[in-house]
Amino acid sequence: MRISVVDVGSNTVRLVVADADGGVPLPVHTAKWRLRLSQDVRPGGPVPQEAVERLVEAVAAAGRTAARWGAAEPLAFATAVVRAAPNRQEVLRAVRERTGVALCTLPGEVEGELTFLGARRWMGWRSGPLALLDIGGGSLEVAFGRGRLPDFVASLPLGANRLTHEFLADQDPPDPEAIRALRRRVRHQLRDAAARIRWEGPRTAVATSRTFQQLGRLCGAAPGRQGPFVERELRCADLRGAIDRLAALPAAERARLPGISAPRAGQSLAGAVIAHTAMKLTGLNTVTVCPWAIREGVLLRHIEDGPGWWAEVVRQNEESAPPGPAPLRLAAATP
Repeated sequence: MRISVVDVGSNTVRLVVADADGGVPLPVHTAKWRLRLSQDVRPGGPVPQEAVERLVEAVAAAGRTAARWGAAEPLAFATAVVRAAPNRQEVLRAVRERTGVALCTLPGEVEGELTFLGARRWMGWRSGPLALLDIGGGSLEVAFGRGRLPDFVASLPLGANRLTHEFLADQDPPDPEAIRALRRRVRHQLRDAAARIRWEGPRTAVATSRTFQQLGRLCGAAPGRQGPFVERELRCADLRGAIDRLAALPAAERARLPGISAPRAGQSLAGAVIAHTAMKLTGLNTVTVCPWAIREGVLLRHIEDGPGWWAEVVRQNEESAPPGPAPLRLAAATP
Protein backbone atom coordinates (compact mmCIF):
# COMPACT_ATOMS: atom_id res chain seq x y z
CA MET A 1 0.00 0.00 0.00
CA ARG A 2 1.39 3.39 -0.98
CA ILE A 3 0.00 6.48 0.73
CA SER A 4 0.92 10.15 0.82
CA VAL A 5 0.44 13.20 3.02
CA VAL A 6 0.54 16.91 2.17
CA ASP A 7 1.34 19.38 4.94
CA VAL A 8 0.59 23.06 4.25
CA GLY A 9 2.62 25.11 6.71
CA SER A 10 3.43 28.77 7.08
CA ASN A 11 6.53 28.54 4.88
CA THR A 12 6.25 25.44 2.70
CA VAL A 13 4.00 22.76 1.28
CA ARG A 14 5.57 19.37 1.99
CA LEU A 15 4.73 16.02 0.43
CA VAL A 16 5.69 12.60 1.79
CA VAL A 17 4.96 9.46 -0.23
CA ALA A 18 5.42 6.29 1.79
CA ASP A 19 5.04 2.53 1.55
CA ALA A 20 3.05 1.11 4.43
CA ASP A 21 2.85 -2.62 3.76
CA GLY A 22 4.74 -3.48 6.96
CA GLY A 23 2.66 -1.20 9.17
CA VAL A 24 5.36 1.48 9.22
CA PRO A 25 5.45 4.47 6.82
CA LEU A 26 8.71 4.09 4.90
CA PRO A 27 9.31 7.17 2.72
CA VAL A 28 9.91 6.58 -0.98
CA HIS A 29 9.71 10.21 -2.09
CA THR A 30 9.57 13.64 -0.46
CA ALA A 31 9.16 17.06 -2.02
CA LYS A 32 8.48 20.61 -0.94
CA TRP A 33 7.30 23.84 -2.51
CA ARG A 34 8.08 27.28 -1.12
CA LEU A 35 4.91 29.03 -0.08
CA ARG A 36 5.86 31.62 2.55
CA LEU A 37 2.32 32.38 3.65
CA SER A 38 3.86 33.87 6.78
CA GLN A 39 5.06 36.84 4.70
CA ASP A 40 1.55 37.60 3.42
CA VAL A 41 -0.73 36.61 6.30
CA ARG A 42 -0.68 38.44 9.58
CA PRO A 43 -1.71 36.33 12.61
CA GLY A 44 -5.47 35.88 12.50
CA GLY A 45 -5.71 37.78 9.21
CA PRO A 46 -7.19 36.58 5.90
CA VAL A 47 -5.18 34.75 3.28
CA PRO A 48 -4.92 37.20 0.34
CA GLN A 49 -5.91 36.10 -3.14
CA GLU A 50 -2.37 36.03 -4.53
CA ALA A 51 -1.34 33.72 -1.67
CA VAL A 52 -4.36 31.50 -2.36
CA GLU A 53 -3.18 31.20 -5.98
CA ARG A 54 0.28 30.06 -4.85
CA LEU A 55 -1.30 27.62 -2.43
CA VAL A 56 -3.51 26.14 -5.15
CA GLU A 57 -0.54 25.73 -7.50
CA ALA A 58 1.59 24.04 -4.81
CA VAL A 59 -1.13 21.61 -3.69
CA ALA A 60 -1.92 20.77 -7.33
CA ALA A 61 1.77 20.00 -7.93
CA ALA A 62 1.88 17.86 -4.78
CA GLY A 63 -1.19 15.92 -5.92
CA ARG A 64 0.30 15.28 -9.35
CA THR A 65 3.59 14.18 -7.81
CA ALA A 66 1.84 11.77 -5.44
CA ALA A 67 -0.05 10.25 -8.37
CA ARG A 68 3.16 9.79 -10.37
CA TRP A 69 4.59 7.84 -7.45
CA GLY A 70 1.55 5.56 -7.36
CA ALA A 71 -0.17 6.96 -4.28
CA ALA A 72 -3.88 7.67 -3.93
CA GLU A 73 -5.22 11.15 -3.18
CA PRO A 74 -3.03 12.68 -0.48
CA LEU A 75 -4.14 13.11 3.11
CA ALA A 76 -3.85 16.90 2.98
CA PHE A 77 -4.04 19.33 5.87
CA ALA A 78 -3.13 22.95 6.59
CA THR A 79 -1.80 24.14 9.93
CA ALA A 80 -2.44 27.28 12.00
CA VAL A 81 -1.78 29.92 9.31
CA VAL A 82 -4.86 28.73 7.37
CA ARG A 83 -6.80 27.38 10.36
CA ALA A 84 -6.92 30.81 12.03
CA ALA A 85 -7.75 32.78 8.86
CA PRO A 86 -11.26 34.28 8.76
CA ASN A 87 -11.55 33.19 5.10
CA ARG A 88 -10.46 29.64 5.92
CA GLN A 89 -13.46 27.94 4.33
CA GLU A 90 -13.07 29.92 1.11
CA VAL A 91 -9.40 28.96 0.90
CA LEU A 92 -10.12 25.27 1.48
CA ARG A 93 -12.97 25.33 -1.05
CA ALA A 94 -10.75 26.92 -3.70
CA VAL A 95 -8.09 24.26 -3.23
CA ARG A 96 -10.56 21.39 -3.36
CA GLU A 97 -12.43 22.65 -6.41
CA ARG A 98 -9.33 23.51 -8.44
CA THR A 99 -7.01 20.64 -7.49
CA GLY A 100 -9.26 17.75 -6.49
CA VAL A 101 -7.31 17.44 -3.22
CA ALA A 102 -9.53 17.58 -0.13
CA LEU A 103 -7.42 19.97 1.93
CA CYS A 104 -8.66 20.42 5.49
CA THR A 105 -7.51 21.98 8.75
CA LEU A 106 -6.99 20.18 12.04
CA PRO A 107 -7.76 21.56 15.49
CA GLY A 108 -4.60 22.39 17.38
CA GLU A 109 -5.12 19.61 19.93
CA VAL A 110 -5.51 17.06 17.11
CA GLU A 111 -2.23 18.28 15.63
CA GLY A 112 -0.68 17.69 19.05
CA GLU A 113 -2.11 14.17 19.27
CA LEU A 114 -0.79 13.24 15.84
CA THR A 115 2.63 14.74 16.51
CA PHE A 116 2.79 12.84 19.80
CA LEU A 117 1.95 9.60 18.00
CA GLY A 118 4.77 10.18 15.50
CA ALA A 119 7.23 10.93 18.30
CA ARG A 120 6.08 7.94 20.37
CA ARG A 121 6.57 5.54 17.48
CA TRP A 122 10.02 6.97 16.76
CA MET A 123 11.20 6.94 20.38
CA GLY A 124 9.62 3.56 21.24
CA TRP A 125 8.09 2.28 24.43
CA ARG A 126 11.42 2.34 26.25
CA SER A 127 11.08 6.12 26.43
CA GLY A 128 8.35 5.69 29.06
CA PRO A 129 6.16 8.67 30.07
CA LEU A 130 6.80 11.15 27.28
CA ALA A 131 6.57 14.95 27.08
CA LEU A 132 6.38 16.74 23.74
CA LEU A 133 7.02 20.32 22.60
CA ASP A 134 6.23 21.40 19.04
CA ILE A 135 6.65 24.98 17.80
CA GLY A 136 4.88 25.91 14.58
CA GLY A 137 4.42 29.20 12.84
CA GLY A 138 1.11 29.96 14.54
CA SER A 139 0.90 27.72 17.58
CA LEU A 140 2.78 25.78 20.23
CA GLU A 141 1.63 22.26 21.08
CA VAL A 142 2.50 20.71 24.44
CA ALA A 143 1.63 17.09 25.20
CA PHE A 144 2.23 14.33 27.72
CA GLY A 145 1.34 10.67 27.67
CA ARG A 146 2.19 7.19 28.78
CA GLY A 147 0.66 5.35 25.83
CA ARG A 148 0.15 5.52 22.10
CA LEU A 149 -1.74 8.82 22.22
CA PRO A 150 -1.31 11.57 24.79
CA ASP A 151 -3.17 11.86 28.07
CA PHE A 152 -2.92 15.64 27.85
CA VAL A 153 -2.56 18.12 24.97
CA ALA A 154 -2.54 21.90 25.00
CA SER A 155 -2.52 24.01 21.84
CA LEU A 156 -1.50 27.62 22.48
CA PRO A 157 -1.26 30.68 20.16
CA LEU A 158 2.50 30.90 20.69
CA GLY A 159 3.91 30.16 17.25
CA ALA A 160 7.25 31.61 16.14
CA ASN A 161 5.80 33.58 13.24
CA ARG A 162 2.82 34.84 15.23
CA LEU A 163 4.98 36.23 18.05
CA THR A 164 7.53 37.67 15.64
CA HIS A 165 4.74 39.76 14.09
CA GLU A 166 3.38 40.79 17.48
CA PHE A 167 6.63 41.68 19.26
CA LEU A 168 9.67 41.81 16.98
CA ALA A 169 8.56 43.21 13.63
CA ASP A 170 9.22 46.91 14.28
CA GLN A 171 12.98 46.78 14.92
CA ASP A 172 15.75 44.68 13.39
CA PRO A 173 17.50 43.63 15.56
CA PRO A 174 14.77 44.06 18.17
CA ASP A 175 14.86 46.10 21.34
CA PRO A 176 15.61 44.04 24.49
CA GLU A 177 12.35 45.17 26.05
CA ALA A 178 10.43 43.64 23.11
CA ILE A 179 12.14 40.33 23.77
CA ARG A 180 11.24 40.55 27.46
CA ALA A 181 7.63 41.30 26.56
CA LEU A 182 7.57 38.27 24.24
CA ARG A 183 8.92 36.08 27.02
CA ARG A 184 6.27 37.39 29.44
CA ARG A 185 3.55 36.46 26.95
CA VAL A 186 4.88 32.91 26.66
CA ARG A 187 5.16 32.53 30.44
CA HIS A 188 1.63 33.78 30.99
CA GLN A 189 -0.08 31.58 28.41
CA LEU A 190 2.03 28.49 29.02
CA ARG A 191 1.84 28.56 32.82
CA ASP A 192 -0.97 26.05 33.35
CA ALA A 193 0.15 23.54 30.72
CA ALA A 194 3.73 23.72 32.02
CA ALA A 195 2.56 23.02 35.56
CA ARG A 196 0.83 19.87 34.31
CA ILE A 197 4.03 18.65 32.61
CA ARG A 198 6.06 19.27 35.78
CA TRP A 199 3.49 17.43 37.84
CA GLU A 200 3.53 14.42 35.49
CA GLY A 201 7.33 14.13 35.69
CA PRO A 202 8.10 12.69 32.22
CA ARG A 203 10.92 10.22 31.81
CA THR A 204 11.72 11.43 28.29
CA ALA A 205 11.17 14.76 26.51
CA VAL A 206 11.12 15.30 22.77
CA ALA A 207 10.88 18.37 20.56
CA THR A 208 9.70 18.36 16.97
CA SER A 209 9.33 20.89 14.12
CA ARG A 210 11.76 22.73 11.89
CA THR A 211 12.16 25.40 14.55
CA PHE A 212 13.59 22.91 17.04
CA GLN A 213 15.67 21.20 14.35
CA GLN A 214 17.31 24.47 13.39
CA LEU A 215 17.84 25.52 17.00
CA GLY A 216 19.39 22.14 17.71
CA ARG A 217 21.84 22.62 14.85
CA LEU A 218 22.64 26.15 16.05
CA CYS A 219 23.44 24.72 19.49
CA GLY A 220 25.77 22.06 18.14
CA ALA A 221 23.61 19.10 17.06
CA ALA A 222 24.64 17.07 14.03
CA PRO A 223 23.64 18.50 10.63
CA GLY A 224 20.73 16.98 8.75
CA ARG A 225 22.98 15.44 6.09
CA GLN A 226 24.08 12.84 8.65
CA GLY A 227 20.60 11.31 8.51
CA PRO A 228 17.67 10.85 10.89
CA PHE A 229 19.22 8.08 13.01
CA VAL A 230 21.89 10.31 14.56
CA GLU A 231 20.72 11.25 18.03
CA ARG A 232 20.28 14.99 18.44
CA GLU A 233 19.72 16.73 21.74
CA LEU A 234 19.04 20.32 22.70
CA ARG A 235 19.93 21.65 26.15
CA CYS A 236 18.06 24.50 27.81
CA ALA A 237 21.35 26.08 28.91
CA ASP A 238 22.59 26.18 25.31
CA LEU A 239 19.39 27.88 24.17
CA ARG A 240 20.10 30.79 26.51
CA GLY A 241 23.31 31.50 24.60
CA ALA A 242 21.55 31.02 21.26
CA ILE A 243 19.05 33.72 22.14
CA ASP A 244 21.88 36.19 22.76
CA ARG A 245 23.51 35.30 19.44
CA LEU A 246 20.29 35.70 17.49
CA ALA A 247 19.22 38.91 19.26
CA ALA A 248 22.51 40.63 18.42
CA LEU A 249 22.00 40.22 14.66
CA PRO A 250 19.50 41.54 12.11
CA ALA A 251 17.39 38.84 10.50
CA ALA A 252 19.38 38.78 7.27
CA GLU A 253 22.61 38.00 9.13
CA ARG A 254 21.06 35.26 11.28
CA ALA A 255 20.81 33.14 8.13
CA ARG A 256 24.63 32.85 8.19
CA LEU A 257 24.52 31.00 11.50
CA PRO A 258 24.66 27.17 11.54
CA GLY A 259 21.25 25.64 10.92
CA ILE A 260 19.30 28.88 10.43
CA SER A 261 17.71 28.97 6.97
CA ALA A 262 17.00 32.25 5.20
CA PRO A 263 13.19 31.75 5.09
CA ARG A 264 13.08 31.19 8.87
CA ALA A 265 15.77 33.64 9.94
CA GLY A 266 13.24 36.35 10.75
CA GLN A 267 11.31 34.15 13.19
CA SER A 268 14.30 32.26 14.59
CA LEU A 269 14.72 34.59 17.58
CA ALA A 270 11.08 34.27 18.63
CA GLY A 271 11.37 30.51 18.18
CA ALA A 272 14.40 30.41 20.46
CA VAL A 273 12.67 32.48 23.16
CA ILE A 274 9.57 30.26 22.99
CA ALA A 275 11.67 27.09 23.16
CA HIS A 276 13.82 28.29 26.06
CA THR A 277 10.86 29.58 28.06
CA ALA A 278 8.89 26.39 27.46
CA MET A 279 11.77 24.21 28.59
CA LYS A 280 12.36 26.35 31.69
CA LEU A 281 8.70 26.36 32.72
CA THR A 282 8.20 22.63 32.13
CA GLY A 283 11.44 21.75 33.94
CA LEU A 284 12.95 20.05 30.89
CA ASN A 285 16.72 20.49 30.93
CA THR A 286 17.26 18.49 27.73
CA VAL A 287 15.02 17.42 24.86
CA THR A 288 15.64 14.94 22.07
CA VAL A 289 15.05 16.50 18.66
CA CYS A 290 12.76 13.95 17.00
CA PRO A 291 12.60 13.64 13.18
CA TRP A 292 9.06 12.22 13.17
CA ALA A 293 6.19 14.62 13.80
CA ILE A 294 2.73 15.39 12.48
CA ARG A 295 3.13 14.06 8.93
CA GLU A 296 4.26 10.70 10.23
CA GLY A 297 1.47 10.80 12.81
CA VAL A 298 -1.13 11.24 10.07
CA LEU A 299 0.34 8.32 8.11
CA LEU A 300 0.45 6.13 11.21
CA ARG A 301 -3.18 6.85 12.17
CA HIS A 302 -4.21 6.05 8.59
CA ILE A 303 -2.29 2.75 8.70
CA GLU A 304 -3.38 1.73 12.18
CA ASP A 305 -6.99 2.96 12.23
CA GLY A 306 -7.93 2.67 8.55
CA PRO A 307 -9.08 5.22 5.96
CA GLY A 308 -12.36 5.82 7.80
CA TRP A 309 -10.48 7.83 10.41
CA TRP A 310 -9.33 10.44 7.89
CA ALA A 311 -12.73 10.53 6.18
CA GLU A 312 -14.26 11.47 9.54
CA VAL A 313 -11.65 14.20 10.04
CA VAL A 314 -12.52 15.70 6.65
CA ARG A 315 -16.27 15.46 7.35
CA GLN A 316 -15.97 17.23 10.69
CA ASN A 317 -13.81 19.90 9.10
CA GLU A 318 -16.41 20.61 6.43
CA GLU A 319 -19.15 20.93 9.05
CA SER A 320 -17.20 23.06 11.51
CA ALA A 321 -17.72 26.77 12.01
CA PRO A 322 -14.94 29.28 11.33
CA PRO A 323 -12.39 29.16 14.16
CA GLY A 324 -12.37 31.58 17.04
CA PRO A 325 -9.65 32.32 19.56
CA ALA A 326 -8.75 29.25 21.59
CA PRO A 327 -5.89 29.96 23.98
CA LEU A 328 -5.98 26.51 25.55
CA ARG A 329 -7.45 23.36 24.01
CA LEU A 330 -7.29 20.10 25.89
CA ALA A 331 -7.63 16.67 24.33
CA ALA A 332 -8.66 13.58 26.22
CA ALA A 333 -6.79 10.35 25.57
CA THR A 334 -8.31 7.73 23.31
CA PRO A 335 -7.48 4.04 23.33
